[in-house]
Amino acid sequence: MHDDDETAPEVISTFAILETIGEGTSGKVLKAVRRSTQEVYALKKIRITYEDEGVPATAIREVSLLKNCDHPNVIRLFEVISVPSALYLVLEWADMDLRVFLRRRGPYREPIALKNAARQCISGTRFCHDRGILHRDLKPQNVLVDATGQQLKLADFGLARNFSVPLKPYTHEVVTLWYRAPEILLGTRKYCTPTDVWSLGCIVAEMATAQALFPGDSEIDTIFKIFRTLGTPSDEVWPGITSLKDWMQEFPQWTSSELVGVSAAGPALGPDGTDLLQQCFRYDPVTRPSARQLLSHRFFDALGRQVGSEPRLV
Repeated sequence: MHDDDETAPEVISTFAILETIGEGTSGKVLKAVRRSTQEVYALKKIRITYEDEGVPATAIREVSLLKNCDHPNVIRLFEVISVPSALYLVLEWADMDLRVFLRRRGPYREPIALKNAARQCISGTRFCHDRGILHRDLKPQNVLVDATGQQLKLADFGLARNFSVPLKPYTHEVVTLWYRAPEILLGTRKYCTPTDVWSLGCIVAEMATAQALFPGDSEIDTIFKIFRTLGTPSDEVWPGITSLKDWMQEFPQWTSSELVGVSAAGPALGPDGTDLLQQCFRYDPVTRPSARQLLSHRFFDALGRQVGSEPRLV
């Protein structure tokens, strides 16, 4: 067994490791150069501990899902190197994630740049959804960006799942709090692609303002931030909400701000961008548009119609 801090000889013989760029619960991400071509890659090292279950289920899931993904807005998995102590996923390299980009460069101020970035995130999501893949953890940290901010790719499919109909109950502990859809925050166990669409709305709002829209420090704080911004929902706007596990009759009653704060802080959105966000933030998941429908929203008209796009969503 190799020590945790060592990179396996099988990997070292092929790649020169430049630096560690991230470390998570399951392993670390390394910046590496392929010795034969001098091309740069990200190596995601996933530790295997045999005292537990062997190869983590999340790693198997991530590999199997990414192997089926070939889209300009989804991170490419080129190969998997398996050694006794770890799996190394050889992934496409990107300069930084969207959170770092926004922190360094500020929001997307040009409407055309915002539309282009938003469409790429939605296109990558639509590709996944069309293939039955639910990402479940869309957030700026999981959107990779080149140094110009013009090329975006969805990444980190560690929490992703294949979904099928009828829906199966999934875990409640998915999607970082700030980007988590209200149906999950309120305790539903059966959810599907609309949860990713909610997260996309949060990401696009953050692209426009460089500020997280619902930065709660707990589930209830996040719920209240959502209600303060969008109004406290009722059975009229969201049939069945009052029967959700964590719904409480005593929730304060707020009225919708109509996203005026977001519109003011993110002028590149314009009225059409604000409308796109309102579509993403429909409380009833059944009425939330699909990623495919979002791509035909009038917000993207200036970018030209995509081939095969859906009828316009107005």
